[in-house]
Amino acid sequence: MDQRAELSEFLRSRRARLRPQDVGLPQLGRYRRVPGLRREELAQLAGVSVAYYTRLEQGNGRNVSTEVLDAIARALRLSETERGHLTHLAKPKLKKERCVRRPKQLRPGVRHLLDAMEGVVPAYVLGPSLDILGWNRLARALLGDFAALPPQERNMARLVFLDPNSPDLYVDWESKATDVVSALRIYAGCAADDPQLTALIGELSVKSEEFRMLWAAHTVQDKGHGTKRLRHPLVGELTLSCEALQLSGEHELTMVTYQAEPGTPSADSLRLLAGWGTDGAEGAEGGDGADTAADADAA
Repeated sequence: MDQRAELSEFLRSRRARLRPQDVGLPQLGRYRRVPGLRREELAQLAGVSVAYYTRLEQGNGRNVSTEVLDAIARALRLSETERGHLTHLAKPKLKKERCVRRPKQLRPGVRHLLDAMEGVVPAYVLGPSLDILGWNRLARALLGDFAALPPQERNMARLVFLDPNSPDLYVDWESKATDVVSALRIYAGCAADDPQLTALIGELSVKSEEFRMLWAAHTVQDKGHGTKRLRHPLVGELTLSCEALQLSGEHELTMVTYQAEPGTPSADSLRLLAGWGTDGAEGAEGGDGADTAADADAA
């Protein structure tokens, strides 16, 4: 992926969503040739020259200072997540080394944590480009048989956009799809030269029109928690709280968990799935705890 192009397109997209009246500027003239703020209006708000901002929007962020980036972020009314994304795009060396390292396997402590939640909390672990590196049986029963997939297809983005059953599983599929694309955008901001990420983006862009549209929108949001509604083929609809937990000391790994409010029909449905997941997994996995991807297969 071209880091300069990513920076340019991100700034253009954020500028296009603002109107003069949104930022306290008069709207001069009835018609505007471009949507949103003009470059000179944005430069005025940020306190930089038009030429300087133009160079940045053309992808030349090599010598830009942190203070100028902060001023532009304020002018564009960026969220904290968007500010971080802008910094990664303009100054890719700041976190590049940390972001591109990929784990080869889950450490034992993470696997044991998945085991400990078995039968109670569906949980799985994602790598930086949403590779599914590990899961417990209840996650498998709730979301699909990850173990039956070829290792190269164990990826949440591939499942959401390329699995024909995905829109049936996620009641609000559009929201889930936006979250997935946003997560990939955040990773791309600090690891644009990751060849696996580039291949994944290329594959999804070719095979999914929905992905192409969402990717072009440059949406960046860090959604670490929320409510998900699922439509399971065996137990029907469930409403679950979702938490995305960053694993300390790991290389951009995230553990995702689902929980039902006690005493609700969704809690009853999870208990049913817990029994089904154990029975269904024993034949293939030996019933010996959490499922995990083979050492390097899913990395």
